Amino acid sequence: MQEKKGETASNKNPKKANLLDHHSIKHILDESVTEIVTSKGYPEDVRMSNIRLLIGVIIIVIALFAQFYNKKFPENRNFLIGCIAKYVVFNGVLQLIIYLKEKNAILFTYPPPGSFNATGLVVTSKLPRFSDLYTLIIASADPQSISAKPPVEFTKSVTQWFTKDGVLVEGLFWKDVEGLINEYAKESKKSK
Repeated sequence: MQEKKGETASNKNPKKANLLDHHSIKHILDESVTEIVTSKGYPEDVRMSNIRLLIGVIIIVIALFAQFYNKKFPENRNFLIGCIAKYVVFNGVLQLIIYLKEKNAILFTYPPPGSFNATGLVVTSKLPRFSDLYTLIIASADPQSISAKPPVEFTKSVTQWFTKDGVLVEGLFWKDVEGLINEYAKESKKSK
């Protein structure tokens, strides 16, 4: 009995943001969107994050080899040039992945277990600087797939989800996000 009370108390910690910092607001909202989507049965797909981490580790290893190579500078000139070239190439690949594949995505998912849908979701959000309009877009992870659905989105002011103290009113936000997820699910039924 005591454990359940402790769990509910820890789950009820309000999410608070600095209302003057749009990065803080976007972070709280994105974090909540991730919780909502995964609670609706969409498991998170972390393959893209793992690929980025692997490329980052390769970049670090290249830099370490360049730094701690056992010969001094004039003798290791060609080795250093090779390391610098590899460093630039792998950083370029990493930036291309972020720019072309991830864009503004905050979450990639697999399809729900037991679903006949062959693609997961890509959840994207935008909160421009000096604006209170938060845009949330849910699209298919593979737009060329035969089971891909048209993307759905909403744009709303963040002022309706936060109190004056910067506490997120999760019930209102959850209702809006769940409505968007349900709208995306209905799009598939209409298209069939």
